[in-house]
Amino acid sequence: MGAFATGVTLVTVDSDGATHAMTANAFMSGSFEPPFCVISIAKRAHTHDMIRRAGRFGVNILGADQQDLALYFAGKKSRRVEPRFHRVGETPLLENCAARIGASVANEVDCGDHTLFIGAIDHMDSSDRPPLIYHRSAFAALAPKAREPVPVPEFW
Repeated sequence: MGAFATGVTLVTVDSDGATHAMTANAFMSGSFEPPFCVISIAKRAHTHDMIRRAGRFGVNILGADQQDLALYFAGKKSRRVEPRFHRVGETPLLENCAARIGASVANEVDCGDHTLFIGAIDHMDSSDRPPLIYHRSAFAALAPKAREPVPVPEFW
């Protein structure tokens, strides 16, 4: 699976009056209409049960310069970071990242040792920051390319 390049996100959730976050790269768009996203969370992760109890989560797409945050919330706490979260509606979201999504849990799907949480999106925003990429166990960034619009695919 390491051959597949992914973005790097922080999944955020409020639990017992505090904001919790975990690094995750198992995230995808689920549907345009209505807008849904999907995250895959290990059942053994503390965040798993927090999302179930809260009924909502945030997805914060990290910028290319936010490797320290990704490592910190993946449990590699060699460097102290001080992330700034604020609420958008009922969802805690990270300030200053590439994009942010707030969602309420619309469905859960069992997926072996993980659960797929399908979120009904109620907030989205983005910046011009390039995203942080993860590929073959290393962080990377996108190389700039000419900005040509990509047409929405037709369904066949």
